[in-house]
Amino acid sequence: AFGVFCLAFFFNREEFGPVFVQEPHDAVFALDSEEKKVMMSCEARGNPVPVYSWFINGTVVETENRYSLIDGNLIITNASETADYGRYQCKAENSYGTVLSRDALLQFAYLGSFSGRTRGGVSVREGQGVVLMCTPPPHSPEIMYSWVFNEFPSFVAEDSRRFISQLTGNLYVSKVQPSDVGSYICLVKNTVTNARVLSPPTPLTLRTDGLMGEYEPKIEVHFPLSVPAARGVTVRLECFALGNPVPTITWRKMNGNIPKKARLRKSQAVLEIPNVQLEDSGTYECKAENPRGGTAFKGHIQVYTFPQWISTINDSQLDSGDQLHWECKATGKPRPTYRWLRNGEPLTPQSRVEMVNGELIIQKVQQADSGMYQCVAENKYGAIYCSAELKILASPPVFSPNPVRLIATLGKDMLLGCRPRASPKPRVTWRRGDRRIQPSRRIMLLRNNTLRIINSTRSDEGNYVCRAENQFGSAEMTAMLWVKEAMRVDLSPSSVEVTVGESVVLSCRVSHDPSLDVAFQWLLNQQPLNFQQEGGHFEYTQTQSSTVDLMIRSILLKHAGKYGCRAQTSADTVLAEAEVLVRGPPGPPGVVIVEEIKDTTATLSWSGGVDNHSPISSYNLQARSPFSLGWQTLRTDPEPVTGDMESAMAVELNPWVDYEFRVVASNAIGTGDPSAPSRGVRTKEAVPSVVPANVSGGNGRRHELVISWEPVSEEFQNGEGFGYIVAFRANGTRGWKEKMVTSADSTMYKYRDETFPPLTPFEVKVGVYNNKGDGPFSGVVTVYSAEGEPREAPSEVKASSISSSEIKVTWRPPNPGPGRPRGYEVSYRKDSEQEESGNRKKTVGNETSMVLTDLEGNSVYLITVRGFNSIGQGPASTTSTAKTKKDPPVQPPANLVWIQEGTNVSLNWDPVKSKDNESDVIGYKVLLSQEGRVHNQVMRTITPSAVLSLPEGGTYIIEVRALSEGGEGAISSQVRVLTSSGKTRLW
Repeated sequence: AFGVFCLAFFFNREEFGPVFVQEPHDAVFALDSEEKKVMMSCEARGNPVPVYSWFINGTVVETENRYSLIDGNLIITNASETADYGRYQCKAENSYGTVLSRDALLQFAYLGSFSGRTRGGVSVREGQGVVLMCTPPPHSPEIMYSWVFNEFPSFVAEDSRRFISQLTGNLYVSKVQPSDVGSYICLVKNTVTNARVLSPPTPLTLRTDGLMGEYEPKIEVHFPLSVPAARGVTVRLECFALGNPVPTITWRKMNGNIPKKARLRKSQAVLEIPNVQLEDSGTYECKAENPRGGTAFKGHIQVYTFPQWISTINDSQLDSGDQLHWECKATGKPRPTYRWLRNGEPLTPQSRVEMVNGELIIQKVQQADSGMYQCVAENKYGAIYCSAELKILASPPVFSPNPVRLIATLGKDMLLGCRPRASPKPRVTWRRGDRRIQPSRRIMLLRNNTLRIINSTRSDEGNYVCRAENQFGSAEMTAMLWVKEAMRVDLSPSSVEVTVGESVVLSCRVSHDPSLDVAFQWLLNQQPLNFQQEGGHFEYTQTQSSTVDLMIRSILLKHAGKYGCRAQTSADTVLAEAEVLVRGPPGPPGVVIVEEIKDTTATLSWSGGVDNHSPISSYNLQARSPFSLGWQTLRTDPEPVTGDMESAMAVELNPWVDYEFRVVASNAIGTGDPSAPSRGVRTKEAVPSVVPANVSGGNGRRHELVISWEPVSEEFQNGEGFGYIVAFRANGTRGWKEKMVTSADSTMYKYRDETFPPLTPFEVKVGVYNNKGDGPFSGVVTVYSAEGEPREAPSEVKASSISSSEIKVTWRPPNPGPGRPRGYEVSYRKDSEQEESGNRKKTVGNETSMVLTDLEGNSVYLITVRGFNSIGQGPASTTSTAKTKKDPPVQPPANLVWIQEGTNVSLNWDPVKSKDNESDVIGYKVLLSQEGRVHNQVMRTITPSAVLSLPEGGTYIIEVRALSEGGEGAISSQVRVLTSSGKTRLW
């Protein structure tokens, strides 16, 4: 069942009837679920707390055995489809009435098994159509169908020739082919439990008695003649035909168009209409055609809607004898009908009760009419409930508060109210002392039982008693009246004009009855001032009990307005007001409109903003573009733009640039906020007027003239099709050669001519152009053609070994002339290596020597040198050879012995003997370092001994290396010496 429940407004009282908070929903319970319990939810609020009961298919559910209640929720244990399938409804009740929930459908999900019987085979001719039946097992609710071909998981793919109906589950093949021969298994899946079962296989074979000829289409599966659909769901229409050749399916809507949101699926065999609406109702036709003929089927989609509330009922309190008039309205298709419930039972027309089209009228309500009422709107697709409580009041008069103390002022009118709570309405009388008050010219009794005293005097002071009574009882209320002197304003705040940033003081003083206290409040534009939120601009001071001041510091424009001083006693209130006018810079001008745009000018108009009480003296026009740093002030015509103008021309703009404009107003006080930016506009195109800067050139390859420049910014290109005109001529010639460079971002042009020699001087200039025409040229500069790569090789190349890993190379540079080297490259390789595997090393500048490092010891190296510049490399020198020295000894000095001699340390060690492949030892290197410092002392000796002086206190480390032509040998073990106070300790 479908339903929507309306929570009605209920009165703010301690006790009330039940109102649903949660109602049961439709549910599907899987029979194979491990949880064997079903819960139908229901919750209501009320005071007293409601009690609950349930109905299934209109029969009361006995809460015993398998049924139990937890709060309002119904728990069903060991639920079964046979006993528990149906519609459930919850009832909530307390002493104020009873309400029924919407009903909810409980279904059970299961999927049975296919029959185990073997299915007979199907034999057809090639080209014939066939339908393979699925015959699904018992199930609930919906299932999905698919088919397996030969073995799982090889599924049948649907196309224009094969279709699986989700209505029947059958597999339809419009035209059988030899590839279709095999075994087919229907697979069904429960959409709730996801359980799946497979049917026994159905063999499909081809007959051998010939082919099937062509035949016209026959629609085998189609949607129903009438398709009811709830608004908002997706409607799925199926249509598939057998035929040879394979039929084509087309769709149309009779007397209308198929909705644009509709989608065709499964090779047009399925028409899907998502989120179906009332306007999608109508007759739809599917048509199957092939060259042999065609056939069609028509069916009607009827879109329905569940009832929905337009207006509902609210809780009501009525006096006994009053009339109740409730009305509820709902929409739906079909149109809903209405019925009424009182305390869960149907309400029928009676002499006092009338029910017509959702209206309920009860004449002369009685206490017995109290209770919970429900309006039910329903059509064939669902029902919705709305509830409200009717309370019939029956109580004696009650006054609160009682007594009442009132203060009037001399000469003013006074109202004494009398508003008892009672039902039905009571009869009211007034008395003063023992005498009943009779209406007069000064004293009147109003219709609402209020006593009005005109022009109060001292003699009106005293006690006034209001008496109210009805059939349930009576009550009295005493009003004690005092008459006091009226309050008056002695000093009102004065209206003033101030300038932004100045300060002002407003004063206020009143006279009042000395027996009453007075309170003051300051207002701005009739709203109380919030001193905490005004950032310290306002300060309130009370100099005397009846005098207050308001100081406004550093006044702002927003502080302008009407200020009020309100003085109040328990008797009366007075208000004194003054206007504060604040002068300040102008407000922002109105919308800026670009009236006309040209290449370098724009005519702007605007509307003047508020002048903030100081006449506008001038306007500034501002603009910004993608090339500007923020907003820039513009030159104008006329200049200046005076305050009485609302249009002007901006001049000296750049052509073909996107601009936004704004206007800023100024007056004698200052400059105001800018207007909102105008819409973006682009100035018209014009011939370019800015030439490239820094025209120069040089370098390049031999016979090349390289001309370079700084490109012109897009801001100054003035239009589309921007480019450069490069003009040049050799010195002493007359005609200019001109070349077009079409890229606006270009910075260089190269001209090659084999006829001119290196370093030929040229006169050069660079001009600009765009689609509007040619612009000016830059000034003429002299640029030399390229001198080319070096032509000569370095001479006198010499190479000498420094150590086992280093060779020093020197050379003499080539003679001066074109192609001067900017550096040199040294190529080197071992004589046993191929030239391609050699190494190269370049000088930093024009050095004429280089030390090659990281070489192999005792090896011959072949070395050449060539010059290079930005153009390329020159020829290589003749090859020079050098052989690195043998490697230094790998044996470190051993058996270090030291002797202390005062502050000196004598050190001896065993001599190092070189091997045949090592350089001869020519001496030793002794290293002395103080621990914790980087500085080392080095001592050289040709003998295996040394004497070291250690003048400072601290820890010293001593190490020894052998020296050879091939370099330094391995280092010895360390000797650590600790000196302190002139003494030396070794370890």
